[in-house]
Amino acid sequence: MKTMILAAGYGKRLRPLTDQIPKPLVEVGGKPLITYHLEKLAASGCREIVINLGHLGSKIPEALGDGSAWGVKIEYSDEGPDPLETGGGLAKALPLLGDEVFLVVNGDVWCDLDFASIPKALPANDDALLYLTPMPAWRERGDFGLSAEERVTEDDNPKLLYTGIALYHPRILDGAKVEKFSIVPRLKASIARNRVGGILHEGTWDDVGTPERLEALRQSQE
Repeated sequence: MKTMILAAGYGKRLRPLTDQIPKPLVEVGGKPLITYHLEKLAASGCREIVINLGHLGSKIPEALGDGSAWGVKIEYSDEGPDPLETGGGLAKALPLLGDEVFLVVNGDVWCDLDFASIPKALPANDDALLYLTPMPAWRERGDFGLSAEERVTEDDNPKLLYTGIALYHPRILDGAKVEKFSIVPRLKASIARNRVGGILHEGTWDDVGTPERLEALRQSQE
């Protein structure tokens, strides 16, 4: 199964740090955030990886090369200086990802999920599988709900956050053009058709969204 690591964003909330380096290269415990993903992917057997590039994108291949240092093969999907958002980024990378189910990981999150536990396929009619986490104190509103049957739902008062880790079937991008757009409307359409499963991750997770949370994370790893 191929993996797409999303690494093209601006990381605006971490400025001025991210004026100099892309957020996935921000270090925690002496290593870039994205390196932890590469190590876990390699250990889980997911060794074919596509990374999209945008803001300060040239710095990522300079740091990671072809992935051989981690026992993986990295291909890059360069979106230029104006990133295409999640949907456009996936659509542009689809020729590299192929026509099978693929894993998507946000390159700038911190998570202790065991990647070896991630399924390698989806149920026949499903378009996606989202990993969700309980809403932390710093968020006022969640993203989704999760039914007892592990189906993702849209609730009036959602209590779960999307972790940035998911499986997608390429058909969720049917008809998409390579242009700037969010995957969320397509995802919500699939949720409305009961075609999105969910798994609750109750371990450690953070989107490292502010300098304060970055510092707290760094201190926890000392």
